Amino acid sequence: MSPPTIGVIGIFAFLFLALLGVPLGFAFAAVGVGGIIWLKGLGAGLIILGQSPYEWTASYILTTIPLFVLMGQFAYQSGISTDLYRTAYKWMGRLPGGLAIASMFACTGFAACTGSSLASAATMGTVAFPEMKRYDYSDRLSTGSIAAGGTLGILIPPSTMFIIYGIVTETSIGDLFIAGIIPGLMLATLFIIPIYLMCRISPRLGPPATETFSWKERFVSLSGVWGMLGLFVLVIGGLYFGVFAPSEAGAIGAFGALLISLIRRRLTWSNLFAALKDTAKTTSFILFVFIGAMIFNTFISISALPRLLTQLITSIPASPTVILIIIIAFYIPLGMVIEGMAMILLTMPFVFPVITILNFDPVWFGVLMVVLVELSFISPPIGINLFVVQGVTKVPLHDVVIGIIPFVIAFVISLIILIAFPQVSLFLPNLMR
Repeated sequence: MSPPTIGVIGIFAFLFLALLGVPLGFAFAAVGVGGIIWLKGLGAGLIILGQSPYEWTASYILTTIPLFVLMGQFAYQSGISTDLYRTAYKWMGRLPGGLAIASMFACTGFAACTGSSLASAATMGTVAFPEMKRYDYSDRLSTGSIAAGGTLGILIPPSTMFIIYGIVTETSIGDLFIAGIIPGLMLATLFIIPIYLMCRISPRLGPPATETFSWKERFVSLSGVWGMLGLFVLVIGGLYFGVFAPSEAGAIGAFGALLISLIRRRLTWSNLFAALKDTAKTTSFILFVFIGAMIFNTFISISALPRLLTQLITSIPASPTVILIIIIAFYIPLGMVIEGMAMILLTMPFVFPVITILNFDPVWFGVLMVVLVELSFISPPIGINLFVVQGVTKVPLHDVVIGIIPFVIAFVISLIILIAFPQVSLFLPNLMR
C-alpha cells in the first residue's frame, strides 16, 4: 500500500473517531502516531510522541493564547456583556427589531473583548433573550440573531482562530488581527440589515421597545463600556503601529481587563478564581488539540499526500479564482461535521501550499478561513452555537435552525465580497506596513 493511500486512510480514520465523539486531541494523536509507526516503524512513532510535543509548545508566540483568553475571562466576569447590551438597547431599542439589533451590537463589542464565539453566544443568550421574550419577539429571530452574533467572537480581534492559523501557516498574527477588523464590522452590518428589513416588513417579528430614553441617558450609558473600548483600542492600536508584539498585546490586554474589573469593583475572589480556572481549561483544550494535530500533520507530511494533492489541484485547467471557489465549496460541508479549530488544523497541510503556489495572500486567506469556521458554528448538524443558544434559551432546536437561515445567507454574501474585493481584508494591514 502506497504512503499517500495510507494518508487518505488516516484522514478517514480521524473523521470517523471525531464523529464518534472521541476528544479531538486524542483522535489526532492516535491516528498520527499509528500512521507514523506504520510508515516509519515503532521507534519513529515513539520519538514523535515523546519529544515533539514539548518542542511544539515551548514557543513564545503560544503565550498569546492564554493571555487573550484571560483578557476575555476578566471581561466576562466583570459583567461587560450586560453593560454592552444595556447601552445598545438604549440606543437601538426603538427601531424595528431594535432588541435583536442591540444584541448584535453587544455581540460585536463583546467579541472585541473575548475572542470567543461560545462565550458571546452563551452570554447574550442569557442577557438578551429574556428581554426579547418580554417584548414578544419571534423566538426564531431572537435565537438566530444571538447564534449568528456569537460567531463574531472569532473574527473581530483578538481571536484564538487567527492565532492558530498564524502559528500553523507561519503568518503574522498581528497582520491577521488587523485584517479581521473591517470584515468583522462588515459581517455585523450584514447581520443587522436582514433583522431591520424583516421587522420593518413584519413588525410582529420584532416590535420596537416601548421605553424611551433621553439623549442624556443614552450618553450616560456609554460610561459602562468606555473601559473595555479603550482597552481594545490600546491593544489593537499597539499592534497596528508596531508598538508591541501579539504576545505583549495579550499581556497588556489581560492586565488592563483585570485593572478595569478592579476599578469597577466587579471582580470578587470567586470571579477571579473562575476566570483563572476557565482560562486554564480553555488553554489546555486548545494546546491538547494543537499537539495532537501537529502529530497528525507530521504523519500526513511523511505520507507525501500534501505534495500529491498540491500537484493534482494546481494541474486543474482552471483559473486560480475557480480553484479557490472549489476549495471553499469543500470547506462548507466539512464544517457541518467537524469542529472549527480541527478543520483548520486538519486541512492546512494540504490547502495552504496550494494557496501559496496560486499566489493568494495568506492574510486574506486567513480571514476567509475564519469566516468559514464561523459559518461552521451555525451549520447543522453539529453547529455548536446552535446547541449553546438552544441550551440557554430552551427554544426547540428546529426553531433555532430556521432562525439562522437569513444569517447563513449573510455569510455567503460576505464570502462573495471578500473574494471579489480582497482589499476589504488587506486595506488595514497594507496601510500598517
